[in-house]
Amino acid sequence: MTAPGLIIAAPASGSGKTSITLGLLRALRRRGLKVASAKVGPDFIDPAFHAAASGRPCLSLDGWAMRPPTLAGLVSQLGQNADLVICEGVMGLFDGALTAPGQPDGSTAALALATGWPVVLVIDGRGMIASAAAVLAGFHHLRPGPGIAGVIFNRIRSPRAANAIASASRAACPEVVPLGMVPPLSGLELESRHLGLVQASERSDLESLLESTADRVADALDLEALVALARPARLVGAPPCPLAPPGQRIAVARDVAFAFAYPAMLEGWRNAGAEILPFSPLADAAPDGTADAVYLPGGYPELHAGRLAGNLGFLSGVRAAAARGAAVFGECGGYIVLGRGLEDQDGQRHAFLGLLGLESSFAAPRLHLGYRRATLVAAGPLGAAGAVFRGHEFHYSRVLSEQGEPLFTASGADGAALGGRGLAEGRVCGSFVHLIDRE
Repeated sequence: MTAPGLIIAAPASGSGKTSITLGLLRALRRRGLKVASAKVGPDFIDPAFHAAASGRPCLSLDGWAMRPPTLAGLVSQLGQNADLVICEGVMGLFDGALTAPGQPDGSTAALALATGWPVVLVIDGRGMIASAAAVLAGFHHLRPGPGIAGVIFNRIRSPRAANAIASASRAACPEVVPLGMVPPLSGLELESRHLGLVQASERSDLESLLESTADRVADALDLEALVALARPARLVGAPPCPLAPPGQRIAVARDVAFAFAYPAMLEGWRNAGAEILPFSPLADAAPDGTADAVYLPGGYPELHAGRLAGNLGFLSGVRAAAARGAAVFGECGGYIVLGRGLEDQDGQRHAFLGLLGLESSFAAPRLHLGYRRATLVAAGPLGAAGAVFRGHEFHYSRVLSEQGEPLFTASGADGAALGGRGLAEGRVCGSFVHLIDRE
């Protein structure tokens, strides 16, 4: 029997669901519960905060990018050796990719329907009284399933406002369990940068932030009532392997510049018999000399460009791996570092590995965002020609030039053709797409 779960959702981004989720994870952990966590959609940053709060790896669940067996396997994995699963939604409850009617959109609502986990809605109550109840009623009754099981009103500044909102909400939706009113978490704000929150590993005050957030959330909410809402998931599956390992001994770059690797992918490689060999480019470490594959995930290499460009042990080690025929694969930030150079925000160019014909720039950055369906152009470390993957692209870097053969042909979630993506040169390849699963 797997642990019951629930989903923390909101009407819109910015409602405070991440802070409340972190407070719940830490508060319930302090009470002795083994709490597993998940995040809906493609995300690397929020899950690292979840893991710090709960003491367990956080898994991403993606209804657009993952095959049903992969999703079911990860949901089952979350529920093992746990007392409760808390899943944080993405954007607004019903918001997802713009897809054709009847196609998966990756929304929190779709995941709630697939798993059967009840939804707890976090409503930002600033500037509202009776209107807060109208928001609750609208989300609860908008369309058949998922209904709202419980509600948390956030950023409520006074007892008078709290009482009025509670009264209006009981009248509008008596079947929805009121879980409490959270005051503004002043002084506990989560700082952001261009790809989202500042990473958990970069916060020297992380433990005090989590403890203080847990104190305030525990004081404001009925934790027993929240736990009682949780239900077992409908999905059951075996441990998944979303992507075939590119080698048997895989050197994986792991530090604050290369932090964006999905735990499910790394664990899937282990399940397939591969060995993961972490190394830190920022510490000027080279990949293990016996590795037959090197993986450079995404992250923030642009914030450490000068340092990386001067780390000759790292650069020569990756070049040596490529020279001996090891598979070398980079995603997003890792793809940038496989390229010839990066122009930083001040216009200064930093020379990188030069294994692929990419020149990129963070001067005058431009957002690139969306789901991607990616088809391999030619056989290589990722599989046979024509193999199809699903993933996500989210970066601000601009391509100044891409010289060579594309790694993928790509389309968006709506099916619109996007042309070539990435580059491949022998057994070295990369792109700005973070791969999530294969089709």
